[in-house]
Amino acid sequence: MGDGKACGKACQFIQPDYPEAEHRVHGRETDADLGDEAFFGVTLSMQRARMAQPAKNAQWTGITTELAAELLRSGAVTAVLAVAPDPKDRWKPMPVIVTDPEEMAQCRGMRMGYGPTLAALEPAMEAGHKRIAVIGIPCQVYALRQIERDLGIDRLYVIGTPCSDNTTTENFHHFLSLLDDHPESISYLEFRADYRVELRFDDGRKPRVVPFLSLPISQLDDDFFPLTCKTCVDYTNRLADITVGYMGGDGDQWVITRNHRGVEMLEALGDRIEIKPLTDKGKRDGAVKGFLANTERAAGGMPLRRMPDWLRPVVSFLQPRIGPRGLEFARARVEMKAIETILHLRRAHPARVKNMVPEHVWRVAEKYGLRRGEGE
Repeated sequence: MGDGKACGKACQFIQPDYPEAEHRVHGRETDADLGDEAFFGVTLSMQRARMAQPAKNAQWTGITTELAAELLRSGAVTAVLAVAPDPKDRWKPMPVIVTDPEEMAQCRGMRMGYGPTLAALEPAMEAGHKRIAVIGIPCQVYALRQIERDLGIDRLYVIGTPCSDNTTTENFHHFLSLLDDHPESISYLEFRADYRVELRFDDGRKPRVVPFLSLPISQLDDDFFPLTCKTCVDYTNRLADITVGYMGGDGDQWVITRNHRGVEMLEALGDRIEIKPLTDKGKRDGAVKGFLANTERAAGGMPLRRMPDWLRPVVSFLQPRIGPRGLEFARARVEMKAIETILHLRRAHPARVKNMVPEHVWRVAEKYGLRRGEGE
């Protein structure tokens, strides 16, 4: 804490060591021969889930915040580190230390921007908290796992959400302005597993959905997403005790329990959470190969091949019907992130490829012809 030199071992983007961290956190490293572990990391179980009574203002149904609230209710922890909306900007993340389970409601929903959640560790410990839960994205969780042995706390629970390409809150406001004539009224935005973005409004308008192919991505600046997000090596939060996201949920949430703490948290919800079988539909190869071709062009400084306008509504209609769904959709996203990581690093910082890209990324990218080159 407060030690700048610790960044060298704690930062996911310098020289990550996932096998060592997985051994320490989960008791073993990923077994690539177990099928989906090669994509998603150490797994005890995967479920499709939703809260029986969806929480008000939740991004999905409120599983993440309810897991944390239950830890506070049971006394398993005395503080939860999370983010809430900044009072001046509902889209800006503000780190908070939550000690009242009812106050977890303020943390519901998606925030876009850089939220230094781990900066709350020091004040939480100074306030006497020895049993702590943290809700974080992968790069935060990797750093947390590297320093947790030095924290001097009695128990740590980690609730992870999968990575989502991040940007500044200011850039996100620009994106909202391209989506709607009254961006200030947008109260909710979610990238859904049916290839659409859902928008909700607080000015009385009905929610609307925008197909992925109709998003104004081409109007964003090249640096809208930073290189760190274009080179994410841990899309599914492999070092969390439990991961809660949407990719494999096929309309519900997707929950991965990774160790006994994850199992403990999920079981504590009892019949408040509904579990369904996972779906696994469609074929991802065509979509991933198309992504590879476009990313090769983008990483080479060439313009993307844009789909003709007349074809967009046809493909937007077909995607949710014949495209990958459920686990196949999640596998596709993990492969795409692996491809993006390798190609953008090779262009921007080729000397860092050998240190920044772990073996689990190479394993999923190999299917598409991306293998370690000389010096990588």
